[in-house]
Amino acid sequence: MNTPPRPPLKSITRPATDPRAAEPALPRPAVGDLQEVAGGVPIAVRPNAPRGDGRYPVAWLHICTPYGATPSATSRCECGRDRRAFGPARVLALIDDHTAHRDTCPLRTPQEGRAAA
Repeated sequence: MNTPPRPPLKSITRPATDPRAAEPALPRPAVGDLQEVAGGVPIAVRPNAPRGDGRYPVAWLHICTPYGATPSATSRCECGRDRRAFGPARVLALIDDHTAHRDTCPLRTPQEGRAAA
């Protein structure tokens, strides 16, 4: 009994007989150029999203009260103020001090108009 020969598993393509240069790729759109989405509607690609309304945080109060442990708090401000407290009574005092710092912080209240008023 003879078994028929197996067909080749891969088809090997023969090289081209005439040398040709590779075709250049199409140019890619630059950022911000108009592009088309489904239906041919042009859209503008915006690289930078709006940054908000100009407000940013100036002071932070971080309170940590783990179960069964001593509470702690940290009060930090961009003006250079950095205070910490440990224990229930001192944490409550730091919270009041942080709230009072809002009125005296040089970054939140302009100093030049205070003397004139």
